Amino acid sequence: MNPFVYLGVCLVFAILGISLLYKVQRLKELGDKVTALNFSLEEMDEQAKLIMRTDMELNKAQEELDKKISGLDTLQKLSREISTTLEEKQIFKKINNQYVEELGFEKSLAFLWKTLEREFHLYLCLGYSQDESLKIKAAINANKDYFLDLIKTGSTASSEFIPEGALSKNKINQLFLVRSFIICPVLAQEGDQGFIFVGTQNVETSITKGDQEFISILANQIGQTLDNARLFEKTWRSQQELEIKVEERTRQLTVALEEVKKISRRKSDFISSVSHEIRTPLTSIKGYAAILLANKLGTLPDEIRSRLEKINRHSDELVHMVNDLLDISRIESGKVEIRKEALSLRTIADKVADLFSEQLKTKNIDFSSNIPDDCQEILADRSQIERVFINLVGNALKFTPQNGKIDINANRANKIIQIDVKDTGFGIPQDAQESIFEEFFRVDNTINQEVKGTGLGLTLVKHIIEAHQGRIWVKSKVGEGSTFSFTLNTTK
Repeated sequence: MNPFVYLGVCLVFAILGISLLYKVQRLKELGDKVTALNFSLEEMDEQAKLIMRTDMELNKAQEELDKKISGLDTLQKLSREISTTLEEKQIFKKINNQYVEELGFEKSLAFLWKTLEREFHLYLCLGYSQDESLKIKAAINANKDYFLDLIKTGSTASSEFIPEGALSKNKINQLFLVRSFIICPVLAQEGDQGFIFVGTQNVETSITKGDQEFISILANQIGQTLDNARLFEKTWRSQQELEIKVEERTRQLTVALEEVKKISRRKSDFISSVSHEIRTPLTSIKGYAAILLANKLGTLPDEIRSRLEKINRHSDELVHMVNDLLDISRIESGKVEIRKEALSLRTIADKVADLFSEQLKTKNIDFSSNIPDDCQEILADRSQIERVFINLVGNALKFTPQNGKIDINANRANKIIQIDVKDTGFGIPQDAQESIFEEFFRVDNTINQEVKGTGLGLTLVKHIIEAHQGRIWVKSKVGEGSTFSFTLNTTK
């Protein structure tokens, strides 16, 4: 073979070999790129699947969130509705089909256990006919132990979870004519307890944890509202009973008061009549005693004169007592007309001091009056108020020992003037201070046995002050003296 030809053939084969090697290398590189591209496509497919799953989960979460928001809104509206009533039966009437459907159900029942009847009573029925509700009620009472156990344990039963008991999910579905359900106990603190049932026949509806929470919240709200209604009912009944008792007691007191007024009028009439009857012979006795003491029937022996003077003195005391009784009777019956006028309190105090000056001097008692300028004028009946001062200062003088002290003080609050007659006498026991203004009452002690009195002076004083629309009271302590205080109106 021609060497040039051979060389040419070899060169061609060499070129073909190099070209083949280049193509093989290129094919390998393309294969690697295809493999890498396939791997990238697989990763992208996985990421797409992950994105789709995430999107589905987000959509599901969004739907669940929307459902919860809607449920919470429904529960809020329903809570406001049932909270507006305080009648037990009206509470369940506030729950209607719209609220139940917004919670995702179309059927609902509520039962309360009546302890006395030993059976469940139906309080709410939505989505059932009357015949269906009666059959369900009968079935529930036939299986009452199961439902009482739910109430006792506070357990919630649903188509997703059935507590241990006699009834299975299928039996409950058959009993309530549903495919999915929730049974939640209504636990009131007082009175009858029960349960609320919600259910649906929709095959696509599944009970979630959120659904159970919503129905549990609703059951709790119903329980609280039942407690409020029962507490209100209990309070209302107690108030009615109290009003009846108060009305009856008021009627009895009115009758008693009328009887007291009648007795008081009879007493006043009796005192007035007897006082007038006593006054006539007393006047005669005193008149005859005065004639004899004046020696108009001849000179009397000293012994007879002494006895006549006692008769005259005791007659004066009886006349004074009769006059007090008549005055008290007249004031009580309203027959005494109080003629109020502007008077000087200081002038009255000075007049009383002058009246008792000799007795004050005899017992060496220090008498003083402290009447500020703004307490000068009072609005009162002159003669009656003078009797008040005379009685109070006279009593203070009787019960204040030698070298004692009597003060008249006054102070003003708005249009009211308070006058205090204070002494350093023997004082009044605490248990007698509320009784000293009663007729004929006298403290039972050795001092009163020595000091004579009728027990009518303070009664008369009290009636006079009250006729002036004032009040009178005493503060005293045995061994430290007494302070008699009373109020009067001022002119300005």
